[in-house]
Amino acid sequence: MTLRVAPMSRAEIEAYLDDVATLRIRVFAEFPYLYDGDMEYERRYLAAYRDSPGAIVVGAWDGTQLVGASTGTPMEDHADDFAGAFADQPMPIETIFYCAESVLLPEYRGRGIGGRFFDHREAHARALGRDWSAFCAVIRADDHPARPAGYTPHDGFWTHRGYARLPGAVASFRWKDHGDAVETEKPLQFWIRGLREDQP
Repeated sequence: MTLRVAPMSRAEIEAYLDDVATLRIRVFAEFPYLYDGDMEYERRYLAAYRDSPGAIVVGAWDGTQLVGASTGTPMEDHADDFAGAFADQPMPIETIFYCAESVLLPEYRGRGIGGRFFDHREAHARALGRDWSAFCAVIRADDHPARPAGYTPHDGFWTHRGYARLPGAVASFRWKDHGDAVETEKPLQFWIRGLREDQP
């Protein structure tokens, strides 16, 4: 297998938009997101990354097949969504880069691709002059009925990369879980790390 991980050009984002949407629907159907995805919504959502001059989409290819993707954008692109979560935080959102999502097919996990996704997004954030890199992760109960046996959260990986939970920074999003009839609100905890050498 020849695996390649690299940022996409705007033309590539356009060309692979449906492939990224399909990956998101497939991967986020898994626990803990349990997302019952919709292709039309995904196309609208991903178009924002194509159109934002500060955004990045990183692809992972096995030959010519897209097997994973990772997105990021200046935090102010999501100001309406995250204003509440950062209202009491000392750092302005204009200093933060939002590492939005990473999706990777199961058979390609454990090969270091997730780390390379972060490498590319953090390098992009530094090139934009950002001081902080942040992402959010859904909070699910330890006894959630859909939690697979032996499930291990990604907390250890994120901590190893230098991220830590940002106290009090919790956002809310609505989506429909698989098996549910309606959308419900979900809490998402923000994690953050400094990007400058003089930051802890």
